[in-house]
Amino acid sequence: LCDRRQRQMCIRDRQKRAEAGESIENRPKEIEKREIFGHWEMDTVKGKRGVTKSCMLVLTERKTRDEIVIKLKDQGAASVVNALDRLERKWGDMFYKVFRSITVDNGVEFSDYEGMERSALKEEKRTFVFYCHPYSSWERGTNENNNRLIRRHIPKGVDFEDTTDEEIKYIETWINNYPRGIFDFKTSAELIDEELQKLA
Repeated sequence: LCDRRQRQMCIRDRQKRAEAGESIENRPKEIEKREIFGHWEMDTVKGKRGVTKSCMLVLTERKTRDEIVIKLKDQGAASVVNALDRLERKWGDMFYKVFRSITVDNGVEFSDYEGMERSALKEEKRTFVFYCHPYSSWERGTNENNNRLIRRHIPKGVDFEDTTDEEIKYIETWINNYPRGIFDFKTSAELIDEELQKLA
């Protein structure tokens, strides 16, 4: 977060990241329609300001609203890249079909766009990263809405430094099994299973 002395520096850094990475303006228009599976939004959910170093990395798939929640030890860019490396290894060859693109904001934790796109297993890119415009959280609206579900379990201002992986997994499972009116009360877990069967 930027204090008064750092504000101008933060603005310059965000501009540099927006220039270095791919702008959401260049994201394929087909992603907007939510008809194609495999396009995600990514954000971090932070704990009590000035107290909690750790945070939760949250990925939301735009079509199914499926949620992945990963606890990070800190809010650094290297921790985000490391988490994506672990996801890639977990999913193996399926990763490249499931995670076609990821849209992020201009937070410092997402500053290493090359690291986020670079595969840990092969020479090619593993995904494509797109940056929202600064201060435009609505461009990741799906992510923002699912973050509200997380806050039902961990309200703002709560120090979740000691939150366990088991507790985070419970929250993730609860979100993905939450019946959604937009899907005629089907769950994200049911929808992503259908999409994965198509890819198998």
